[in-house]
Parts: sequence; C-alpha cells; structure tokens
Amino acid sequence: MNKTIEFINEKTNNFKPEIGIILGSGLGELADEYCNQSIPYTEIPNFLKSTIQGHKGRLVFVEIENKKIVMMQGRNHFYEGHSMNEITYPVKVLKGLGVKTLILTNAAGAVNESFQPADLMLITDHINNMGSNPLIGTNDEKLGERFPDMTEIYKKSLIKLAEKCANKLELAIQKGVYWANSGPSYETPAEIKMIRKLGGDAVGMSTVPEAIVANYCGINVLGISCITNAASSDTSGKLSHEEVIESANIAKAKFKSLILEIIKNL
Repeated sequence: MNKTIEFINEKTNNFKPEIGIILGSGLGELADEYCNQSIPYTEIPNFLKSTIQGHKGRLVFVEIENKKIVMMQGRNHFYEGHSMNEITYPVKVLKGLGVKTLILTNAAGAVNESFQPADLMLITDHINNMGSNPLIGTNDEKLGERFPDMTEIYKKSLIKLAEKCANKLELAIQKGVYWANSGPSYETPAEIKMIRKLGGDAVGMSTVPEAIVANYCGINVLGISCITNAASSDTSGKLSHEEVIESANIAKAKFKSLILEIIKNL
C-alpha cells in the first residue's frame, strides 16, 4: 500500500484530502465539474481497472468550500470476480492519504414500497448478504482491530447533518437499511419479498464492503443511495442497467446540491 500512496502523493504534490467520496453508477458528473487533477486507476499501482458502464475509473482531486476532497469516479465490484480485499483496497489507500470522512454513494433498487425512482436514501444501516466479509484474512493492527465494532457504521451525526442539509435545500429524502447482494443478477420477486420481510429498504451490489473497511479503519461514513426503480414483487417490471443510469441522471441535480451542502457544513 505504501507504493500506491507514495505514487499518488508524488502525482498530486502531497495533496492531503480530508473528505473522500465514492461515486456510484451514473453519479460521476460531480467529479467532472469540479476536477482539479485526476489520475486514471490504470496508472495507479495495485488499483484495478473499472469496467462498468457509468464508471470512468479515476481518482479526482478537488477543493470545494476550502476543503480538500478526493473522489473515486467509479468503483470495482465483487461480481466482477475480484476479491473482497481487492475491491476495498482503495478505501485503505484513502485512509493513508488522510481521509477522515467518507461519503459512499450508489444506485440501489427500491424494496420499501414508499420509495420512488430518483429518490435519495440516507443509509442508516446495512445487511451484508454478499457471502463474504472484506476483513477475512490476516489482520493489520496498524489499520484496525481484529474484531471491530459495527454498531454505528453510518455515523448518526452525519445522517443528522445530511437531513439538515436536505431540509435547507427543500429536498425530500428517505432513510433506510441497505441490503447488499453479490450480483450481478438482479433479485427475483421472491427475493424482494424476503428482503422486505427481513428489514431491507433498498438493495444493491456494492457499498457494504467499503463501509465495513472504512469503519474498521476509523473513517466516519455517510451512505447515500439513489433509488433507481419503484418497489415490485412481481415480474411485471423488468430491470436493466440502462434504467439504473437513467434514474441516476434524473436524480443527479439534487444529488449534487445535497453533496455540496454537506461538504459546506462538514
């Protein structure tokens, strides 16, 4: 990891970000608008290439409201065949660069029947149904303890701050539990019914491994999901990645305004 951090520090003249943002599917425009400097993942030692539509695959360094920020414009996923350690490696790098607060964003399917496409949901907790955990393996005591507490992965203080910012902007916002599956197939109608009964409000294929590792490393986490479809427990509503991108595009204006207001108040 030292090699990766040294490479980034050299490229950015020791830019020291205090805030990190991981931008999910269709939400990368924020990085495009404020980019001061960027490094493609393909140039960074030990980083994986991003292969998913809507993910540019680069680290973007910006200054907003006098705060130094690093944005990951795209992420890698467990379903691409990578290990949990590989997809969460960038989070450990962000910690090494100086990040203290991490905003995780994603596109997620609605399970809660009160949610609508293009809603924004603050993640209050998660359920890991991915079949693995990114902390499996030899523990690095320099990063965190062997058995980290997961009582408050998504910091209540940050959730309250995000709610306050949404109210100021007059944005309706949802709150709920994010359920993570491995993917890449979407859920069956029976699975959606199960997730709803077990307490999930939205379902996706990312975020949870990153949140676990960030919390383990002592980074404060805020999670925001962009809801991509109305909840359904039948087969009448076909799902596609194009629909995910379309819903994210509809929501991107309010997503951007919310993120900027949060940054202003951090």
